[in-house]
Amino acid sequence: MNGFVECSLEQQGAAILEIFNDAIAHTTALYDYQERTLDDMRSWFAAKHEGNLPVVGLESSDKKLMGFATYGRFRPQAAYLHTVEHSVYVHSDYRGNGLGRTLLVELIQRAKEQGHHQMLGLIDAQNEASIHLHQSIGFQHAGTLKEVGYKFERWLDVEIYQLPLASH
Repeated sequence: MNGFVECSLEQQGAAILEIFNDAIAHTTALYDYQERTLDDMRSWFAAKHEGNLPVVGLESSDKKLMGFATYGRFRPQAAYLHTVEHSVYVHSDYRGNGLGRTLLVELIQRAKEQGHHQMLGLIDAQNEASIHLHQSIGFQHAGTLKEVGYKFERWLDVEIYQLPLASH
């Protein structure tokens, strides 16, 4: 593993798009139905830049993006300013090697440095690996949203996990 990179549209955009679209097509990590496009990625990166929101990746020694993580505002209203919701995605070729943990720990540190108060992870209830990861880092179960998603011909529950970052 080479290490962390600050992801950009120009350098990692195509790889992030590939990871997103694989998750859309084959998993319930994203509740989207339609694959994303390069135009979607342009807008996504612009919003991350405008909001001063990190997109951090891990590259292999041969510069292949193995995974990435980011966070965004939980909700747009002003009262939610200090609460972020994160996303962590690992390329299918690299899952099960601890990269999700490495990315999430880095993301937590960045959220603390930016002065955020709470970090949330909304996880498909059947994603046991992600739930275990969050619990092992100290996230606490904060609730279950029953049958709020529908994908692959079934209703999906979402587990909410919460990690206090700092006090204001």
